[in-house]
Amino acid sequence: MKNPEPAAKLEEHTLSALADTSGCLFHGGLKGIEKESLRVDSRGRLSDRAHPDALGSTLTHPEITTDYSEALLEFITPPRQTAAETLEYLNSIQRFVYKNIRDEILWATSMPCLLGKDSDIPIAEYGSSNVGTMKHVYRRGLGYRYGRKMQTIAGVHFNFSLPEKFWPVWRATFGSELDDKGLRSKSYFGLIRNFQRHGWIVPYLFGASPAACSSFLDGRLEGFEKFDEHTIFLPHATSLRMSDIGYKNKAQDSLKISYNDIDSYVQGLWDAIEEPWPEYSKIGVKVDGEYRQLNDHLLQIENEYYSFMRPKNVAESGEKPTLALKRRGVRYIEVRALDVNAFEPAGISLEQLHFLEVFLVYCMLAESPPIDDQERAEINFNQSLVAVRGREPELALKRNGRDVLLRDWADDILAKMRPVAALMDRCEPESPYTAALDRQLAVAADPDLTPSARMLAEMQERGESFFAFALRKSQEHHAAISEQALDAATEQRMQREARDSLAAQAEIEAADTLGFDEYLEHYFSQRLDD
Repeated sequence: MKNPEPAAKLEEHTLSALADTSGCLFHGGLKGIEKESLRVDSRGRLSDRAHPDALGSTLTHPEITTDYSEALLEFITPPRQTAAETLEYLNSIQRFVYKNIRDEILWATSMPCLLGKDSDIPIAEYGSSNVGTMKHVYRRGLGYRYGRKMQTIAGVHFNFSLPEKFWPVWRATFGSELDDKGLRSKSYFGLIRNFQRHGWIVPYLFGASPAACSSFLDGRLEGFEKFDEHTIFLPHATSLRMSDIGYKNKAQDSLKISYNDIDSYVQGLWDAIEEPWPEYSKIGVKVDGEYRQLNDHLLQIENEYYSFMRPKNVAESGEKPTLALKRRGVRYIEVRALDVNAFEPAGISLEQLHFLEVFLVYCMLAESPPIDDQERAEINFNQSLVAVRGREPELALKRNGRDVLLRDWADDILAKMRPVAALMDRCEPESPYTAALDRQLAVAADPDLTPSARMLAEMQERGESFFAFALRKSQEHHAAISEQALDAATEQRMQREARDSLAAQAEIEAADTLGFDEYLEHYFSQRLDD
């Protein structure tokens, strides 16, 4: 009888086997952060200025770009082996940005404010090249489909991969007939399934968007309470960003993307990009000579599909992300369930990163059976419920067809993470992983310690609206980051990267030989069997 695949092993056996190995098995895996921040003026109003040239090209700069709006900056750290290095790199990017956005500041919360009309929100520009035009048209399509205001919500993404030395030990310990690409993809999809199951604990512990400006909903207050004249909130919410008013949207409810294996996942996304959707057909694709969206399908491209986590590989120029996954397997995973932490100048803390590392390794090592339709429904229910009612006393979630108290389930997850943290701390004298876990055990025991509860308590204590709270935090973070010196070598490197990125964009634009219609046709002509 051949050995079962690693995903079928129980975590107790897995931990016992890995604990017998020598060396720092989990040291050296790669981490990266992608953090979004709105540029606003000193009064907290969305910037109407173009992306500063001093920050380089939004198309080609590897570390500073924009997300949906011209005013929604996105900072991307390169992969680093420790969370501390990753966070310091993010801080250095933000210090450079603050030196080059004049009197503007970065908004400190996920939920925006003072946006004005939907049409006033500027869509990000990426130049005149075909690839730049495609990025702009895709965002224009998002605006038509979901509204521009929803696209100004900011988040923090955490990219993570296990170290190379993990995989031979993983294979040798449990055995597998898969090749390296197959083993990694199968194992990462096991991690993803467990994150889907248990990932509600991330917005529960770290959610930081329980309130928003009432103007964000254009006066639609159904289902919400009024904190004050200008603020809507839910008293036990953790993350409105992760609720139906945020990144979740009903247009994608019909999608049943499977995480049971890489082939099913890729095929599900591919089918969604190929399927026309009547509601989007009404918008039109190219109207009066101008593109409103890339196509009228359920998804324009893969990135339109929102989920707590994405399997990723690096796509080559012009290559569809699904093809990159199919051809080269999963290289890393992207956690997308994090709000911008308003209490941290960087938007995320080192303690959060350490906790996430332990949680992700736990999700990798724990048993991870396939997700059936019933469990999929429970996962969606739990994720949505925690976003809007996560701190409610005696809140019950769904697990295996039964109700289970959130606090009991959280305690169970955190208890199972303890031996994982100890394993990861074997080569860490200060035991940062156990310390991070202990901190969240305290938070789970007292929900008033969560960022969402702290935000509402501070607003109440100071008599602040959400806007006043967010503006004050933004100004405090501006002062804290601006006071930190950026060393000369780093500043010179970033200035050079900005100049080089502008030159690279110009080269791309000069090299275009196809018209945009033909370019788009060629892009979407790629097939899964290519």
